[in-house]
Amino acid sequence: MGHVEGLRERKKQRTRRTIASEALRLFAERGYEETTIADIAEAADVSPRTFFSYFPSKEDVVFAEIDDRLAEVADRLTRRPPGEPPIKTIRRSIVDIMEALVTEHGAYGAVQVQLILERPGLRACALQRMTATQQELEQHLRDLCPGISEIDAVAVSGVAIGGMQSVIVHCRRHGYSPEAMRDALDRTITLVENGVCSVAALNEAPATEISKAPPAPNQRPRPARERANGS
Repeated sequence: MGHVEGLRERKKQRTRRTIASEALRLFAERGYEETTIADIAEAADVSPRTFFSYFPSKEDVVFAEIDDRLAEVADRLTRRPPGEPPIKTIRRSIVDIMEALVTEHGAYGAVQVQLILERPGLRACALQRMTATQQELEQHLRDLCPGISEIDAVAVSGVAIGGMQSVIVHCRRHGYSPEAMRDALDRTITLVENGVCSVAALNEAPATEISKAPPAPNQRPRPARERANGS
């Protein structure tokens, strides 16, 4: 059953990516306003009804890749290996999806950015998504490191999301090659990491995990009876 469900999910993801890719291709060739949902559905070899089962509107298909990548980051943050400091979790989560950001949509990455920058409605959608993403990252930071202060969580999430978003837009707008974009994003991750590493809570394993750590080799755990008798 699990194998069948896995195949079904992969097929759904392929269909979603095909719809998004064909949409950006048509936007580049015909224009955003001139392209209808029926046009996109036909190019992706699906019905308009199937389109709406993946995307609520034509605006949403522009952000398909962004939404998918952000969902992957959130998923990775919730699957932190035991004992891993939060700062390492954040870096690993971002690095894991960096390759997808570099190669996704190929030549249509610039089209995506241009559409967002030129259309007030899409800019508003982008701002809403960025704000929601920062708030989600703030919550993940509080879950990963309960000792982090409110301002630190807000500042760290803003620096991380804002830095990555700005560099991605810049690279796609100016036609960076995949290798150059990869280098730019890696540099951005390093800058963000260096900038927030002074937040002590990001460099510590949660207290609950520290308390569960095994005793040092030269220490003998006290028997339960001794602990109960206080001796």
